[in-house]
Amino acid sequence: MPGDAAADWGRGVPADYLKELADYWRSEFDWRAQEAALNAFPQFHTEIDGQRIHFLHVRSPEPGAVPLLVTHGYPSSIAEFTHILGSLTDPRAHGGDPADAFHVVVPSLPGFGFSTPLASGGWELGRTTEAFAELMNRLEYDRYGVQGGDIGAGITGRLAATRPGNVIGAHVNSDRGALGMVGEQLPLPDDLTAGEQAVVERAQAAWKEERGYLDVQCHRPDTIAAALTDSPVGQLAWIVEKFQAWTNPAAATPDAAVDRDQLLTTVSIYWFTRSGASAARFLYETAHSTLDWAPPSGTPNGWAVFNSDPVLRRIMDPDHKISHWSDFAQGGHFAAMEAGDLLVEDVRTFFRTLRP
Repeated sequence: MPGDAAADWGRGVPADYLKELADYWRSEFDWRAQEAALNAFPQFHTEIDGQRIHFLHVRSPEPGAVPLLVTHGYPSSIAEFTHILGSLTDPRAHGGDPADAFHVVVPSLPGFGFSTPLASGGWELGRTTEAFAELMNRLEYDRYGVQGGDIGAGITGRLAATRPGNVIGAHVNSDRGALGMVGEQLPLPDDLTAGEQAVVERAQAAWKEERGYLDVQCHRPDTIAAALTDSPVGQLAWIVEKFQAWTNPAAATPDAAVDRDQLLTTVSIYWFTRSGASAARFLYETAHSTLDWAPPSGTPNGWAVFNSDPVLRRIMDPDHKISHWSDFAQGGHFAAMEAGDLLVEDVRTFFRTLRP
């Protein structure tokens, strides 16, 4: 059973909720069953630029399938996508049109999950983009689509900008939380209405309250690394708090928003691989790079915004130049886990006109 829905999250993860979830993780969660489910997907690793890169590579039975690189963000892993891989690769078996099939490649970011340990410093968004382009080249995918959210959205955008001859289209998923970065990483229009300005200001205030996790990792990653690799409950709390903050607020607790076992599979992957430390170092390197997260691109791009607010498009796409934009009331930051059917259908719709 999920923890107390009435618990106050204003100071972080409530102790009673955390204790109940930790007890379930220790006593009832079946890691071996989750491990078997992960291992049902073909998995590989290769070395690129001196770094071990782990990835899922699930080929479609459909001969006309289009390759699709899907990239996760933070605090996530390949486990975010396990419930949608079947629909993406074999739509015929999942009530869809076989013409919408994809060959799906899902890498673990360097320093995350099974792309560990980090072989060296300097792994950030740009270097990772180059590594993933090389991965697709090694798989002999010359033309492919890209999709991602959070860090994955940054890699998706950079691949579209730097590999226009290879990338047929770039699809990202986001949520209204992006509004908190207006004036920081996103432009602040000067023609917002008073109501729109109020929406942005509330989002900015919320982001200011919760961005401590990012400030610590971007400036003192080795300090938090000690806590995240020494205490399993500490790692659990660190990730669960972000799931509470970033999933749809209509859900009272993280495991009311996403499947509890899928959530704990992600936490387990972080704990078993000690990637709480190396993921923090990835965030540090990215924060200290001079990379443009949104370089200009002529590649077709699509956005799917979950738990959306129309102000976001006013800011991100005021002239409606983005070829495909979808707003959904459901879901949130972890769209593949919260609203997988909606995400799959949006990805299918976006790429439908871009297929060879």
